[in-house]
This record gives sequence, C-alpha cells and structure tokens, in this order.
Amino acid sequence: MAVLKPGEIDPFLRKPSERVGVVLIWGSDDGLVTERASALVATASGGGDDPFSLVRLDGGELVADPARLVDEARTVSLFGNRRVVWVRDCGARNLLPAVQPLLDEPSPGSLVVLEAGDLKKTSPLRKKIEDHPTALALACWADDARDLARLVDRELADARLSIDRDAREALEAHLGGDRMASRGEIRKLCLYAHGRDRIVLADVAAIVGDASALAFDEFVDAVAGGEPSVVDRLLGRLEASGTPPAVAGAMLQRHFQLLERLRADMSGGRKPVDVVAAAQPPIFFRRRAEVARQVGLWTPDRLRRAAAIIDDALLRTRRMPALASAVLSDAALTLSRAARAAERR
Repeated sequence: MAVLKPGEIDPFLRKPSERVGVVLIWGSDDGLVTERASALVATASGGGDDPFSLVRLDGGELVADPARLVDEARTVSLFGNRRVVWVRDCGARNLLPAVQPLLDEPSPGSLVVLEAGDLKKTSPLRKKIEDHPTALALACWADDARDLARLVDRELADARLSIDRDAREALEAHLGGDRMASRGEIRKLCLYAHGRDRIVLADVAAIVGDASALAFDEFVDAVAGGEPSVVDRLLGRLEASGTPPAVAGAMLQRHFQLLERLRADMSGGRKPVDVVAAAQPPIFFRRRAEVARQVGLWTPDRLRRAAAIIDDALLRTRRMPALASAVLSDAALTLSRAARAAERR
C-alpha cells in the first residue's frame, strides 16, 4: 500500500480504512509510536475495552507462539464489531512468522496493530508490510520545530491558555525528544497556570523539567557508559519531571539497539569512532566520542544480555505499573554496573 503522507496520517487514525488489516507503527519517537497506536486502537475498537473486540498481546508472546496472532485475529467478535489485536513491545523481534499468514490470507473482520521501534529498511517485517496491498506502515520520527509548535498550540487551545513569545521559545527548547514526554511537559505547565489566561516565562522556568532529547541522552549515556551514581540522579530528575518509566525504558532500549547496529557495522576492521561518525541519522557531535567508547565496551554477547534485561524490564513496567520506577531503576543500574566492570577489564 502507498506510504501515507504526513497530512494523511491523522485522518487515517480517525477513520481507518476497512481494506487495511495490518498496521505497523514504527519509528525513532517511541512516544509518538505509542500515541498513534493508542489513537488507532481506540477508533477501530469504538473506544471501549471489550475483551471480545480488543485483545492486547506482547511481542514476546508471539515469538514463542506465532500461531496465536492468527487465532486472535480470526476470532469473531461477539457483538459483530471489528476485532482489534494490539501487539506491543515488538522491538527488534522477528514477528514475520506470526504476521505472514494474515498477509497471505487477510482477515477482513479484524485489524492488527503492531508497535515497533526504529526499523531499518531491510527489516523483513517492515518491508513485507510496506509492499502489501492490505497492510500499512506508519513511520514516527522525532518532532521538528513545526511539529512542536503545532503540539504546543493544540494543548494550549485545549486548556484555553495563551503564551508569551519568550515563554514559548523557552518551552519549545525543552521539548522534542519524545512525543509523550513533550505532551506531558506542556500539560504540566498548563496545570500550573490553571486559573489564569496566559503563560509567562517565569512559569516555564518554574515548572518545565528537562524531559527533552538532551536529558534522555544523558540518561542512556550514563547507563551504557558505566556511571551508576549518575544514573540514579538522572532517573530522579526524569521521574520528577513527570516522565513515565516506560518512556525512559523505551529510550534506553532504542539506545542499545543503536549500539547493536553500530557494533555490527564494525565488521571488516572498522573502528568505533568511524562507525559512529558515519551513523545515520547522525549522532550529535558532542556525543560521538562517548558513544564510540560505549561501542567498544559492549560486545555482541553483552548486548544480547542487555537486550534481554531491557525487554524484561519493559514488560514488567506494564504488568506492574505501581513498581515501574523501581523495575526500571534496577535494570538501568544493573546495565551501568556491567559497563563499568567491562571498562575495568
């Protein structure tokens, strides 16, 4: 199916085509991936939580039992509504064996929504879905300046607030790492200004945290670079700013996937500094030396163990939301200590 243009995505989320049976939502902005998946599921399922119409699955479950996806998708909804199967935490898992039967024989009475991270063009799942006439892949990239301006406008309009120009500039400078984190920062600011009609610079200085790309970079670099004391402090800052543990965990997962790709690019004797300099999308120049050091610390075997730790932590944050902060902290500190030990060796 043809790739949707940016202006076509929101209309599709509000009114998904009956012809589309499988939707892969992927990209570098994990918060936007989750936001769009949630919006699509809510629309297609009628906004309810009926277990006969909406089924939630984990990517890990389908790796262990690929046939379950077909069984769930082809189960007839009790009340005749469209059956929606929402698969989260797809990550870098190979889910093509589970999805392929639905591409070979589409099920018109169902919609399968897959959440994934940043997938390469060569990803078998992404390639199959992008080339299929009844499937669709939606890419979710980090917000640019125009996207952030629209996000701020929508949230302020909903809160019936206006904002001074200097306050807007300061606010937008703290946003952009993740859509969910950015939206959370804006809503927190609107709540702080409740009862007034205008947000001023002092409000932004008082309430907006650093849940931005820079804060996430500091966090993941402290974890992968072996600085446990810094990890603990940054987790506290992220939590105080209202960043959900699942968002911080997803950013950590994305960073280790980046290290895995960079490590693979070292084949043929290339040095870490060279693969980091050639990375696409480019890594911020001030981080390149640190990321190159991390590539040297994390061997393929260590990266596989790290991926398992992060996957388990993300699963437990969703199953036990009350313990999400503790679960993420434990995983992040474990990985950071492993990096420090690797450096000492």
